[in-house]
Amino acid sequence: MHKELSPLWRRVRGWIAGMVVGVVVGVAVTGGLLAAGAMDLGEFARISPFNTRAMWLMKQARAIVETYQVDSGTKTVEEDDLLYGAIHGMVAAWGDPYTRFVDPSQLKEEEIEMEGQYGGLGIYIGQRDGRTLVISPIEDTPADRAGLKPQDQIVKIEDEIILGWDSQKVVKHLRGAPGTSVTIWVRREGEEELLKFELAREIIKLKSVRSEMMEETLGYIKLSQFKQNTADEFESALRELIGDGAKGLILDLRNNGGGLLNGAMEICDMFLDGGLVVGMKGRVERANDEMFASSGTLTDLPMVVLINEGSASASEIVAGALADRGRALSVGKKSFGKGSVQTLFNLGDGSGIYVTIARYQTPSGKVIDNIGLEPDIDVEGEVTKEAEKDEQLKRAKLELRDLISGKRATVPKVPSDF
Repeated sequence: MHKELSPLWRRVRGWIAGMVVGVVVGVAVTGGLLAAGAMDLGEFARISPFNTRAMWLMKQARAIVETYQVDSGTKTVEEDDLLYGAIHGMVAAWGDPYTRFVDPSQLKEEEIEMEGQYGGLGIYIGQRDGRTLVISPIEDTPADRAGLKPQDQIVKIEDEIILGWDSQKVVKHLRGAPGTSVTIWVRREGEEELLKFELAREIIKLKSVRSEMMEETLGYIKLSQFKQNTADEFESALRELIGDGAKGLILDLRNNGGGLLNGAMEICDMFLDGGLVVGMKGRVERANDEMFASSGTLTDLPMVVLINEGSASASEIVAGALADRGRALSVGKKSFGKGSVQTLFNLGDGSGIYVTIARYQTPSGKVIDNIGLEPDIDVEGEVTKEAEKDEQLKRAKLELRDLISGKRATVPKVPSDF
């Protein structure tokens, strides 16, 4: 007895028929490829980034979407967009947030941003385990004044949940015209609810060096980042402090998200009498390198270096070198752990791939990336503009007094001739 099919079953039978037809067509196309001759397939395999089976799967996937996707009949997708999407997915598969593909328009936009001015919030961000984290707010910027802290996880920007976004997309949504506002939600350890911050963008004018005399013999320099002229500003401030009677220095690298490697090297040059500052270890020989200090001029000045969860990249290189070489005592909390080297490889059509080619190591061989630096003396506390409430700074002053008086001495973690 014939039984009439339900509308649902008729649709299902249609899908199955379509799949069967797809298989038949696939067999026919495969047969055609094979008939084209082994020489053609060999040439194809030589230039293809994937094996024949993988390329066939991509062909099938594209055919299915173009045939059945509801908008495919009216919506045109450019060939370049399909290609760039495939490359983006391939690069992202390595699981490294700092290895990323940028299409020609993105790359051009990034180059313009590096040269021009833009409205921002004043925060360094990084990615770890799929999360977007605040590395550190920059002093006296909208993010700093609003109370954002290192390790805050940005969860939402406006009404969009940013899970899965790469760092460049996050940055693009945080930046904007000066005077415009943006709302972000962050997850903070110890807080049950998401914290909401409404911030007004502004032109970020970065002052990288701030100095003062803390006591009659204690000099203090706060470095917020490493720029092109940071070393000159730093040396000028340090000479002024020594002229005012400083017998020792507190170098505050807390919430310093990094900057130029050359700037970090120039700071180390002042305090180290030659020797290794940082090593770079990569997969290929040309990525391996070591950077050495020149003969310093202030190699005997007692020093304490302050670090915290917001100290990253170039600031970790400086802190690691000075502590490993026995030139400074480090105080505070474990640093962020951003210690990798990225190089831009330009592709033929104007697009590019930023690739992590190496990881930094301190003179004693410690890997910084995704690990961070442990201070010599661990002290709980947060950065505050009220010095009497800054527990880490208070401990740094105590230790510096002992270094100046000779009650305490720093101990190198590497041989003296390293």
